Amino acid sequence: MASRPNGRGGSEAPARLLTATETRMNVEIDSKPATPLLQLRGISKRFTGVRALDRIDLDVRAGELHVLFGENGAGKSTLINVVSGTFPPDEGTFHFGGEEIHHLTPQRAREIGISPVFQEFSLIPSLTVEENLFLGREVTRGGVLHSREMRKRASALIDELGFDLDPAQRIDDLSRAHQQMAEIAKALLGRVRLLILDEPTASLTERETGRLFELIARLKSQNVGLIYVSHRMREIRALADRVTVLRDGRHIRTLDAATSTDGELVELMTGRTIDLLFPTITHQPDKVMVEVENLTLADGSVRDVNFHARSGEITGIAGLVGCGKSELIRAIYGIERTSSGVIRIDDAPYEFPTPRHSLKRGVAYFPANRIAEGLALSRPIRENASMTGLDLPAFARFGVLRQAAERVTIAGIMEQLQLRPPNIERSAGALSGGNRQKVMLGRALTRELTVFLFDEPSVGIDVGAKLEVYEFMKRLVETGAAVIVVSSELPEVLALSNRLYVMHQGRIAAELTGAERTEQNVLSSFFREHLTAEVA
Repeated sequence: MASRPNGRGGSEAPARLLTATETRMNVEIDSKPATPLLQLRGISKRFTGVRALDRIDLDVRAGELHVLFGENGAGKSTLINVVSGTFPPDEGTFHFGGEEIHHLTPQRAREIGISPVFQEFSLIPSLTVEENLFLGREVTRGGVLHSREMRKRASALIDELGFDLDPAQRIDDLSRAHQQMAEIAKALLGRVRLLILDEPTASLTERETGRLFELIARLKSQNVGLIYVSHRMREIRALADRVTVLRDGRHIRTLDAATSTDGELVELMTGRTIDLLFPTITHQPDKVMVEVENLTLADGSVRDVNFHARSGEITGIAGLVGCGKSELIRAIYGIERTSSGVIRIDDAPYEFPTPRHSLKRGVAYFPANRIAEGLALSRPIRENASMTGLDLPAFARFGVLRQAAERVTIAGIMEQLQLRPPNIERSAGALSGGNRQKVMLGRALTRELTVFLFDEPSVGIDVGAKLEVYEFMKRLVETGAAVIVVSSELPEVLALSNRLYVMHQGRIAAELTGAERTEQNVLSSFFREHLTAEVA
């Protein structure tokens, strides 16, 4: 994406996707035979006690989308941090655009055209969208910010990307999906030759994901190279030219996406054959443990919902991002405020729910956003896993924490969940996504619980970690718990649930059981509700 110095404060010109004619000219001018855009050889990186990257080789060509595929902890995040200048490699060579690069920093990476979009956003919550876009590259005249020019450029880029985003809105007033859009726009503001996307669709709706895919196609046509990190096979099939598999910090193999199979990729990633992605769960529905009648939330995201979940089965809730499914279980737990309706837990009315009271009633909630809501990243694993049980005598007496008992209990729980490495004094922020999810699951084993609310349980974790989460749910259900799973991944929620609710625009569109639980019926519920709303 082209940019020019403006001579009036050192800022770049507004980002602009090239026209078809300009694209053809760009391809003719830039077409150079064989040299990859990015070429890494023997890249290694060590942290205290851990070899995160072990002599990694990676090539990315101009105009290709290259997927990095691997389990959590395989080295993907470390590698893209090396490419974007966040971490210096301990050894190896780094060539970009045919030139050897030394002492790369994030600022230098941006200057030469390397632009990352990380899963953990780099936005400043108290600033507006446009202020975040221009942070560190502000447009000035005579030492004074040229706000009108920045607003104009930000609006032009956002319009061109097709994002529903207000440049003047503060980041902390945006949904996570809109924050994702702002992060992508920020990456594309300057001159981009290599774009890095780390799980970019995790927070986007189907429509927004479609727009992102269209943008990716345009960037590829303009000879922009892309590194794409994803665990979603459908995305890999739709987008990838080549796939590099990493395992335990090592380069296992690079394959052509068109000729590789899903099974081959998963086997290379895990080092073992995985026959079944979803376990066989024996559902034995029994007592109604959660019941909701005519529930409406104060913000209108859920309206007049009737819903129930039984012990001994998984109750699924499907729907697109923004349909109200997450808000529904957050209201049951006590995070979202209700305006009308009734919630019952184990046949007893539950008025004015709060997280603390929910835990005492035997209800646990596992949020989708482990970083913002699930974990205190700077604190040890031990503290994160025990925090929901600190009111219990096993952990505290007369208001004083029993640290020895806490340490023994949490160590046992983490060993049971196969946390690797099993050091409970490490900070939660040092863990991969799958291990972070295990720490949250560990909380459920610190106290007696009967209802488990899972919000997007597999987001940002690899196939191996997903299997462990599913097995955890299986054990809960088969010991008589009521499990509710909210998921935007249709195969996941169909495979796990015994009964399935479909939500659309804040309401229940359908309840499916038995043979009715098919992808076609779920999708037809979306479209039927949409058409009904349009007619009305």
